[in-house]
This record gives sequence, structure tokens and C-alpha cells, in this order.
Amino acid sequence: MIQPGATFKDNLQQLPAIEGISRIDLVDPAGAVVASIENQPGKQGSLAVYNYLKQAFGALDAKAAEHGLAVFAEHTADARQRPGAHPNVDRLLAIVDGGAPLTIEVVAG
Repeated sequence: MIQPGATFKDNLQQLPAIEGISRIDLVDPAGAVVASIENQPGKQGSLAVYNYLKQAFGALDAKAAEHGLAVFAEHTADARQRPGAHPNVDRLLAIVDGGAPLTIEVVAG
């Protein structure tokens, strides 16, 4: 597991590569896909974080979400100030605040 630093850019350098991943689906306890993160510009950082959380924790529970918030670094503080600006960070905040855990499904492509 990485030790997240102060900046997202530095943390991103420590994460596993995302080549070969088409998208990540987030699945709720009822089996419904509640969100997808595509491998496309502007979403690749989030894709890398969620892929890493899957590898490190297996699922997206409160412990994994807390670690993910540390990896997102300055984006976590910004998300707290501007709800909705960073939906993939907002999702982690919701889980830390008692939201249902999610399953992370990596879709190769």
C-alpha cells in the first residue's frame, strides 16, 4: 500500500498503471451499477485511484474510502468545499460518512 503524500500528482505516480482498463463499474449491495469511471482524459486519475483501491482493499468500504481520500490529497479538500465538483471524491466521502460499501469491478478493454 502506498503512503499518500500532500499532492495528488505525486500520489498518482505511485499507483499501478491503468493500460488495458476500459472502465471501472461501482456496484451497490443490490447488484446495481451506480457509477462508471471511463478510461478517458479527465477521468484517468480517478480510474487509477479506484483501480488501486480494488487491488489494495478488494472492495470500497469505509477503510478503503478513507485511504482513497488521502490519495486524492488536495482534491479531497476542494470536494468538501464544493460538493458536486469532484463526484468520484464525493462518493468516497459518502462512504466514510456511513454510506453503503460498493464493489469495484474492473472492465478490461
